[in-house]
Amino acid sequence: MIRRARVLPVLVLAPLLLTACGSEKAGHPGPSGTAAAPAADPPTGELASRAQAMGVAPELVYVTEAPGFTLAQQSVGVLGDDGFSATWVDGDTNALLRLAVDRGTLTADTCPEQPVGDMSGERTTCERDGGAWYRTGAGRHEYALPEQGHVVRVSAETDAVPRDVLRAAALAAHRPDAAETDRLLPSAEPAPTTPVERGDLPPFGDGAPDNHVDVGG
Repeated sequence: MIRRARVLPVLVLAPLLLTACGSEKAGHPGPSGTAAAPAADPPTGELASRAQAMGVAPELVYVTEAPGFTLAQQSVGVLGDDGFSATWVDGDTNALLRLAVDRGTLTADTCPEQPVGDMSGERTTCERDGGAWYRTGAGRHEYALPEQGHVVRVSAETDAVPRDVLRAAALAAHRPDAAETDRLLPSAEPAPTTPVERGDLPPFGDGAPDNHVDVGG
């Protein structure tokens, strides 16, 4: 007796093949040269609505941290067409740490052509540091991290912020969570307005201003 082989349906074979071959995508190298997690999906919810209300692309909003530095809320704003920038201040020394995220890329060829801190006409030096670039010029230094379609930069005056602090702040840059978004970005809702009370409006009648003139003018 000849027994026929049983053929598994295609829908059953597909998951088995994916499991055997591996279905996860490898992440791109991070700043330290190790594999990083795949790029996150575009931000949604509160971050997206707040960023868009400012004119900033939600995927370009980042936050960082450094010991002794606090966010200068008034510095948060748009960079270029839809990029993002913010500044942190050292409460003891008044040193400034600027985070800037904008579209573009950075390679060995283009790095020297892009000025540090938007200071055009100055010579820029570039040094590879893991997956980042350490850049100096015009009395400032910067760590630049190329991402998918944009570059994250953290810069400061060379004499004000040590390189190791700058590097740590650059590597700490990340997309904000809900709590960080609330502290970083202004609300998308317009601020409530309080009606102005006029002292010349009588409490009776149609509310017209009291323009009564005494006898004799």
